[in-house]
Amino acid sequence: MAQVNTRPDSDNETRIVLLIDDEPAQSRLISAIAAREGWRTVVASDAETAIAMLGTREGMQLSAILLDQWVPGDDACSLIAELKERRPALPILMLTTSASPLLAVEAMRAGASDYLVKPVSPDRLMEALRTVTTREAPRNELAPLTEKMSANLDFEAMIGTAPTFRAALAQAAKAARGHGHALIEGESGTGKEMLMRAMHAASPRSKDPLRIINIASVPPNSIESVLFGHEPNAFPGAFDRQIGALQHCDGGTLVLDEVDRMSAPAQNRLREALETGIIRPVGAAHGFRVDVRLLSASNCSLSQLAEGGLFNPALAQQLAGTRISLPPLRERTGDIPALTRHFLGRIGEQPGLTHLSISDSALALLAAYDWPGNVRQLQSVLFRAAVYCEGDTLTADSFPQLSELLGELQIGASQSSHDGVGIMLYTEDGNLRPLEEIEADVIRLAIGHYRGRMTEVARRLGIGRSTLYRKLSDLGIDNAA
Repeated sequence: MAQVNTRPDSDNETRIVLLIDDEPAQSRLISAIAAREGWRTVVASDAETAIAMLGTREGMQLSAILLDQWVPGDDACSLIAELKERRPALPILMLTTSASPLLAVEAMRAGASDYLVKPVSPDRLMEALRTVTTREAPRNELAPLTEKMSANLDFEAMIGTAPTFRAALAQAAKAARGHGHALIEGESGTGKEMLMRAMHAASPRSKDPLRIINIASVPPNSIESVLFGHEPNAFPGAFDRQIGALQHCDGGTLVLDEVDRMSAPAQNRLREALETGIIRPVGAAHGFRVDVRLLSASNCSLSQLAEGGLFNPALAQQLAGTRISLPPLRERTGDIPALTRHFLGRIGEQPGLTHLSISDSALALLAAYDWPGNVRQLQSVLFRAAVYCEGDTLTADSFPQLSELLGELQIGASQSSHDGVGIMLYTEDGNLRPLEEIEADVIRLAIGHYRGRMTEVARRLGIGRSTLYRKLSDLGIDNAA
C-alpha cells in the first residue's frame, strides 16, 4: 500500500516525488529530507504499487520518481522503461549501492535522468531533484550527472594548456611539496577536488592518512563533532566516543570541500586549533596535539566573504597558506578539444560503452557553449552523448538540445572564431602531438576548406605548389582528401 508523508505547506505548487522503496527507515529519512524543501513524498513499497500509483489523481501530479534499485532488483531497468513509457516526461532518479558505470549506462538507456550512489548526502539528493525538475535548470542533456567516473590522482591527469590553468597547476605542484595549508578557489566543476587529491598524492604525506569532507553535506550542528570528535554523553545521542577527522588525519592530510559553508562556531573552533595545534573533542576536558595539513576548497573568494563578515578573517588567512585559483572553462575554451578527447578516451573504457571519435562540427558546438557547470558538466554531456550514440562518431546531431540552445547563427560564428578547432595539438594525456601529424592535419584541413584547389591551398599555406606536393607525398596524404 502506498503511504503519503506530508508536511503542512501553504504553497499550492508543492511538488510531489514518488519514492519506490521497501525500507521504512530509508523512506522516512528521504521523506524528511525532501520535506525541508517543500516536497511531499509518496512511498510505494513495490513496483506494482508504483505503476498503479501513476494512474491515481495524486500520481498525475508527480514531479519526479526516485527508485531504489533493490526493490525491483535485476529488473530495475525494465521498471524504469515501463515507468517512462507510461509517463515519458516524468524524470526518474535511481538510488543504488553500485558505483558501476555499466549500471548507469543501462539505467540511462532505459530512461533514467540521473543515478545516485548510496549513501547519498541530503545536499546531493536535493541537488539532483532540483536539477531534473526546476524549469530554469538545464535540460537533461546539459545537466551534470550526480555521480561521475572516478578521478585520477596525479597532475598528469589535469588536461589543459591555457596559461592561467597551467599557472595554477604549477603553483599547486610547488605547494604540494611542502607541508603548509592550501586553499583552492574556483567555480563548481572546475576540478578543485581532483587538484587537491593530486596535491596529496605528490606530497611528502602521500602515504599518510587522507580524509575528504564536504562541509555542505554535513548538518551544521554536526560539523564540530565530525572534525573534532566527541566524548560519550557530550550531547543528546552521543552514546559512544567518536574520533574526529583531524585526529584521524594526524600526520596526513584533511581535505575540506566547500569550506565556505562551514558554520561560524566551527570556524572559530578550527581557527583556534590551527593557532595552537591542539584539538579538543566536543565534551572533552583536555585536548591533544596533532599535525594535520589542510587542503580546502571554496566556490567563492574567502577573502571577499571575510570582508563582508561572512567568514572568519583569521581562519581565511590560515587556510590560504597558498591560494590557488582555478579558471572556469569559459575562460579556457581552447582546452575543450583536448578535454573532449581525454574524456571520450576514458568513457570508452567504461563497461557498456565504446571508444568514439568526434567531428569538427561537434567540437565547434562544444566550444561555443559557456559551460556554467565547467569541466564536470562537459564530462557529463559527453557521457550522456556516448550512452545514446549509435555510431562511432559524435556529431553536432549528438547534442540536439545544445544546438537548439545556441542557435545556428551562434554556432556559425563560433566555427569562424574557432577556425581549426578540429586540429588537435595535444594527445589525450596532455602531451604535444608530433609536428608531422599536426602538419598533416593542417594540410588536410586546407585541402577540404578550399575544395581541392591546390594552387589556392599552397598560396594560403604560404608555400609553393611543388613544396605542397612534396609534403603530400612525404606525409602520405591523398590530394583528394
